Amino acid sequence: MKLINAEHLETLTEQAQNSERKRKNYNFHDRDGDLVQRMLNAFEPNTYVRPHRHVNPDKREVFLILTGRLLVIFFNDEGEITDHAILDRETGQYGVEISSSEWHSATGLEEGTVVYEIKDGPYYQSEDKNFAPWSPPEGSTEAHTYLKACLTYLNISV
Repeated sequence: MKLINAEHLETLTEQAQNSERKRKNYNFHDRDGDLVQRMLNAFEPNTYVRPHRHVNPDKREVFLILTGRLLVIFFNDEGEITDHAILDRETGQYGVEISSSEWHSATGLEEGTVVYEIKDGPYYQSEDKNFAPWSPPEGSTEAHTYLKACLTYLNISV
């Protein structure tokens, strides 16, 4: 049995808060080769996930909110924001399924944001994400500015 409880979420949140990336995942799948990848993923405010999609091979991705609030942003091929979703149990927006061809990014909107993530496997780091060429790399000086511009465009404050 693999149980998800408050203590588990609190520990994962603490690890995300203390990490440079401001996020942390905990895998429930046993191997990277598993055909269904299942994990908890903690996103603190202002964590930058570089816009990407999952093609060649195509992989769907699902986020289900457990605690906090998660912003998922969608883009077209030119890098323009086309849509967004705020996952928040309080408003009844519990999850989102992202198709393989959709450019997307995500960030926490409040401390302690944790989602249950499900993604098609297997996982191979070299081919997992197809990063958007119009977006700055994670860890770059432009990444924080880019994220802030996305939040401003959507009129969302963190």
